[in-house]
Amino acid sequence: MDFTVIIPTYDRPAKLAACLAALASSSYPRESFEVVVVDDGGSMELGKAIASHEFSRLRLLRQQRRGPGAARNTGAHAATGRWLAFTDDDCLPEPGWLHALAAQLVHDHLRAVGGQTLNHLADNPFSSASQLLIDYLYAYYNAGGGGEARFFTSNNLAVTAAAFHAIGGFDETYTRAASEDREFCSHWLQRGHRLHYEPAARVRHAHLLSPARFWRQHFDYGRGARGYHLACAARGQGRPSFEPLTFYFALIFYPWRCRRQGRLKLSLLLALTQIAHTAGFFNALLSERVGAGARPGAGLTPPA
Repeated sequence: MDFTVIIPTYDRPAKLAACLAALASSSYPRESFEVVVVDDGGSMELGKAIASHEFSRLRLLRQQRRGPGAARNTGAHAATGRWLAFTDDDCLPEPGWLHALAAQLVHDHLRAVGGQTLNHLADNPFSSASQLLIDYLYAYYNAGGGGEARFFTSNNLAVTAAAFHAIGGFDETYTRAASEDREFCSHWLQRGHRLHYEPAARVRHAHLLSPARFWRQHFDYGRGARGYHLACAARGQGRPSFEPLTFYFALIFYPWRCRRQGRLKLSLLLALTQIAHTAGFFNALLSERVGAGARPGAGLTPPA
């Protein structure tokens, strides 16, 4: 078995069914990959979503609700593939996704490969702004191209199973989808491994956001960032420095640089992401000072 595709899910059977339908259309040989879906303590029935698609091997695992990082680790422990490919239940991998990942993984067992994520909900300004933020971070942190990358999101990421287990997988203290991927990439690089960006490995992200969910998403990213700082310090890396002001100015004007439609609205929403992020970071810091005693991100109920 070449690949185990791991999909954490929580009470989104329709989105999961769409994700599995996209995977079922993969051009990769059907007998060379398996799919492991991990239900992270959801209450909704997933049987129909699972049964409506045929794969050589498809398994549904269940765990008590512990967050997407823990769900990915659960899937990885059950995997039989030599490579692990991670995506999310609201993502639609394109047919050539696994081929593009395999073309890079085959060269180096200490290489993690991240692909390109595209916004599938272009009519939703909040979804567009969130994806544009990721695009900017990829352009900034992965500017060296190829094997000089520094950051990937966990909805389009593939690694060798042996190397993944050797570093202990995802940090399970992040119970929300907030910075566990950033921490994983940092830990991966600290071990002397490499991150390689492969834009041909594409998934479409259908993450529908309302104003409230948009704020909460980036607030949680801020809380997760505080946890990431503490995790780096605990590993002896020192706490990461904050980016210079030019980073934030370039972010706000990124829609103009990309010549996006609705660029003024997108610029304002990108500014709002940083306000929410800052609020979340200091909320976590305040929680520590009043004696919460837990890593930021721990003890929070994961989002639906």
